[in-house]
Amino acid sequence: MYTAYVIVTLLAAAWVGFSGFSLLRRAKFVVDPLVEYGVPESWWNLLGLAKTAGAVGLVVGLWIPVIGYAAAIGVVLYFTGAVVTNIRARAYGHIPFPLLYMIPVIVAAGLGIAA
Repeated sequence: MYTAYVIVTLLAAAWVGFSGFSLLRRAKFVVDPLVEYGVPESWWNLLGLAKTAGAVGLVVGLWIPVIGYAAAIGVVLYFTGAVVTNIRARAYGHIPFPLLYMIPVIVAAGLGIAA
């Protein structure tokens, strides 16, 4: 069980970290929807840093579990906010994308609790 926890956590952290890095680099596939949703550009750096910090927290959580759980909660709340933003923008077809980041983090936290 512990091996699965480590693998899923590292993959989830890499996935969320990629998302944060993509936003910080202003990748078109990340920035275009934010413009469409009306997210102010002044928020983008903070949002990218929040994702990146969550990814780092997930990895640190392998050694300090309380940090990992706090990071998982933060990442899940972040992407829950992204789902709400999609709903408010009536971009219903985009709702699965934040879920693709949120679900592996939930699974990693669950495995951490079980391990």
